[in-house]
Amino acid sequence: MAMDSRSISLATKPGATLRISTFFPQSAEDQASSPSSSSSSSSSPSNITTLVVFLNGLVLPRSAWFETVDLFIKRRQDTGQVIPALLCYDRYGQGDSDPDPSDALGTPYGHDATAVVADLHQLLVQISQDDLKLSLADRNIRIIFVCNSIGCALARLYAAEHPGLVEAYLFLDSMMANSDFVSVFPDPDDAGFDAGQLPQDVSVGDLRHTREMYTKFFHPSVPNGERFDRRRLAEQLPYADQPALPLGSLSVPKPVTNAYMNPAWAAYNDGLTRLVTPGDGDSGGEVKIAKGCGHFIQRDDPAFVAAEIDSLLQNRTR
Repeated sequence: MAMDSRSISLATKPGATLRISTFFPQSAEDQASSPSSSSSSSSSPSNITTLVVFLNGLVLPRSAWFETVDLFIKRRQDTGQVIPALLCYDRYGQGDSDPDPSDALGTPYGHDATAVVADLHQLLVQISQDDLKLSLADRNIRIIFVCNSIGCALARLYAAEHPGLVEAYLFLDSMMANSDFVSVFPDPDDAGFDAGQLPQDVSVGDLRHTREMYTKFFHPSVPNGERFDRRRLAEQLPYADQPALPLGSLSVPKPVTNAYMNPAWAAYNDGLTRLVTPGDGDSGGEVKIAKGCGHFIQRDDPAFVAAEIDSLLQNRTR
């Protein structure tokens, strides 16, 4: 089953369209009354329509999720389980969507994370009303975010802005929202720098080169084609574990990455697991290793992601 793609104009930004891809296997009424989701309680999860929303990183557009979606749908079909509503979309300025009409001219910086979250909410409001025939305000839609990279940061900001609307999250190699990526590596020009403390296979020249490459490609001040201004993101999400939740080769020396970036990223991911509190039958946050994958897990191993989404949904319906 293929997703249906179309353009949608947000009521809050009528001068441009977003390109979205959706899968709606059943109407909200049919899903609530299907044999696998019948219940006498109007407030039970079985009477709530599930909407899985895929949040892109900066580099890969919505199409990067398509193989994962196909595998997930097949997995649910093969096991006779209800397929939830699915939504992939390109943000303004990304993929097949139009540029953000609110972006100022004459500067490489445009909309920020706050604007992206507001656009996402408006999109979910319209999808809920127009496609699912439901209302977010009635809390009869169960939203699950599946996110990669900066999409994980956006999911956290959305949860803080709209507490209680999102039930579960699947973070796929979140970016470190509280880091400029450069300061992870020691600065040879810092007054307190001690070259004697470097790992044996890391030189001062290696550090300088690595810091230069990360400044060029990853620093929050680096503009991007989407015109997504990331310069305030560290202020908005200063901690990996708070607030609680209700790339191509750079030609940098691998020992430098192993000594500094990988431990910092691992510690950040560990912090993300403490954003949720384990409940009954729920292990809470858990870090899993996607073997053989780089940063874009949905591209490198879509079957792994499909299985994790399926597992997440099964845990929420127990």
